[in-house]
Amino acid sequence: MKTLQHIPLTGELPSPKGVALAILEMCRNEDTTISEIAHIAQTDPALAGRLIRNANAASSGVRPIASVTDAIMRLGMGTVRNLAMGFSLIDQYHSGPCAGFDYERFWSYSLLVALAMQEFGRMTGAGAAEELFACGLLSQIGRLALATLYPQEYAGLLNETNARARLAELEHERLHTDHNELTAALLSDWGLPLALIEPIHYHEAPDKAPFTPGSRPHQLTHLFYLAKRIGDLGLSPESERNGHTAELLLLGGKIGLDADQLGARIDGIVTAWHEWGELLKVPASALPSFKQMCAGQAPRPEDGDSPASLRVLLVDDDATTRHMLEGVLGDSLGHTVQSAGSGEEALATALQFMPQVVVTDWLMPGMSGIELCRALRATDWGQTIYIIMLSGIDTRDEATEAFEAGADDFVAKPVDLRTLRARLRAAWRYVHLLDAWETDRAQLRQFAAELAISNRRLSHAAMTDQLTGLPNRRAGMSELEKAWSASGRAVQPMAVLVIDVDHFKRINDSYGHAVGDHVLREVAQTLQQSARREDVVCRLGGEEFLMVCANTDLRAALGAGERLRKLVAALAIKVGGHEIQLSISIGIAAREASMTDADMLVNAADRALYRAKEGGRNRSCICLQGQLRCGPWQAR
Repeated sequence: MKTLQHIPLTGELPSPKGVALAILEMCRNEDTTISEIAHIAQTDPALAGRLIRNANAASSGVRPIASVTDAIMRLGMGTVRNLAMGFSLIDQYHSGPCAGFDYERFWSYSLLVALAMQEFGRMTGAGAAEELFACGLLSQIGRLALATLYPQEYAGLLNETNARARLAELEHERLHTDHNELTAALLSDWGLPLALIEPIHYHEAPDKAPFTPGSRPHQLTHLFYLAKRIGDLGLSPESERNGHTAELLLLGGKIGLDADQLGARIDGIVTAWHEWGELLKVPASALPSFKQMCAGQAPRPEDGDSPASLRVLLVDDDATTRHMLEGVLGDSLGHTVQSAGSGEEALATALQFMPQVVVTDWLMPGMSGIELCRALRATDWGQTIYIIMLSGIDTRDEATEAFEAGADDFVAKPVDLRTLRARLRAAWRYVHLLDAWETDRAQLRQFAAELAISNRRLSHAAMTDQLTGLPNRRAGMSELEKAWSASGRAVQPMAVLVIDVDHFKRINDSYGHAVGDHVLREVAQTLQQSARREDVVCRLGGEEFLMVCANTDLRAALGAGERLRKLVAALAIKVGGHEIQLSISIGIAAREASMTDADMLVNAADRALYRAKEGGRNRSCICLQGQLRCGPWQAR
């Protein structure tokens, strides 16, 4: 990512002013105390009130606080700095020189993204909720910067057709930078940590981010994208909400939320949006509940109106009656009508036409309406047809016989138009519910198939470390118990190696998490390749690994550890113009008679690992009958 010095800019960038600027400068001094920050913050009553509100919102169920000092202690100086910057920029830029840039809408969107990040950060534990609130508030600050630096050019760019769909591309083409690049540069200049800046930089296209699936940067990038889509939903016109809600349901499923849970979270975020909007004088749109937005508006026939068009099969042996009803059903009520003069002809027509409704006369030569009804109900496809029986004899016995034969409704002749319209409305509701049911069944079948695949994947994922592809701690501990039991039954030796990458934090801090992840994968691959087929290698967590060696005594385990240590030391990972040299420390222990379970074996290897690290790292250390001994070892 570029810094401000490497981005071609002219003019003055947005920057915090007044108290916020003073807090920013003070936070750059490592000796600054909380009381000093509080003293400055108290000179701005609006900022002080917002900090206290955020601190109380961050700690539900905890005693509310009322002092700025307590708020800063609860939030942390880094979060206070970020919040002060965001609030300062909101106060300064409610309007500006760029005619095509909607400043009020920009801050409304940013506030909604901030609250979404706060909520989902709190839910997932991906980061401090209030720090993520501040980052969400500033996640699009590059757009405000471009509108401030290039008001006329940016207004023209925003007015172009589909500019929002390819905004970053147009920005790069016209202004030689884009809002994501400028956002990252500004946040870096203001002192935000790289671990938060990187996910913000890539969050509009998370699938293109260079992060390992399952890593914290990968998780944060997708959370920022989820928050962005909630921001899009909040400010979109009603006609576009269906597309947003459908995508949000998929994104919510990825973090373990079903439709009701996601809806409850989003409704809470929108409520907080309105509360914060009043506090910051930022507009917040009135939205229906998420459930209502997902439901949409299904077409419904209103009283006095005809229902939606149906496929109707009309069966009557009297040509005059048939012609009259065809006109009523087709011309007056708007249905698609096929007709038949007998029950036999109706069965043949039904196979081709597949009607949703059959309107049939009772008394016909050959196959009567009752026999036609029974014949239709005898087929699988005919069981779902809505059948209306017509009869010139309107008695209770006639109606009962029709219903027992499988008819859904009974209408007396001569047919009254209003009555027939009402009965077809009932038929429409039945067909509509049947279609919805079939859709639900299809979705359930699809969900069942997807669930079976997901369960297989989850079963594998539950036992696999996503970063390295090695078995995870859970799987490793399971294999350790199996090896311990087998060792006891066969009276064979076994050993374990606990391995730690030296100075791994320094690699992360110097080169970023993406490089740190690459280093872990390289070490994992080396471990896997050097292990025997019967050995089990797993990632315990962080930069620590475990190797379980069945039928292996301490001498053989030490030889394996030394061979592994030299292989890792020979690795050379190139980053830019730099080459990273690695080393590992190894703790080794073998099963002894005094050990009662596998945990004692791992604890012995752990103690040996700590001795190896205390002894200068890049060495192997063994634990033998409680005594620790470290290398260097003579080659054998």
